[in-house]
Amino acid sequence: MRVVVQRVNKAKVKIAGENVGEINKGLLLLVGLKEGDDAATVKKAADKVAKMRIFEDENGKTNLDINDVNGQILSVSQFTLLADTKKGNRPSFIQAMRPPKSEELWQLFNEELTNKGLHVETGQFGADMKVSLENDGPFTIVLDL
Repeated sequence: MRVVVQRVNKAKVKIAGENVGEINKGLLLLVGLKEGDDAATVKKAADKVAKMRIFEDENGKTNLDINDVNGQILSVSQFTLLADTKKGNRPSFIQAMRPPKSEELWQLFNEELTNKGLHVETGQFGADMKVSLENDGPFTIVLDL
């Protein structure tokens, strides 16, 4: 599982020109699931994201997690994160988990975050989405599990 974690001031996702998810201060999560991932992987990732101390405290130190700042999450499924570009010029997505299992695990990931008391907005699995954001920092972390 690969999750690109971006600290944002705001982010939104549109489908066919219509907003389907929008947040203010928080985290934009681009989520890619790979073959072999399971519920335990997803739960570990959700726990890691919820506890990640990447928000600044009153002294400017990254000491606070998303709950500490009452932040929100926008979670977007993105299988292209698992692209293999080692050979040739066309990326291979052989490592990416196929639906419907990948959708099921992405939904479980979002539920785990919600169960931790977080406000979670989402894109739509498999849709052609337009994601926009105002990156804060920028502060971006790639979480590989």
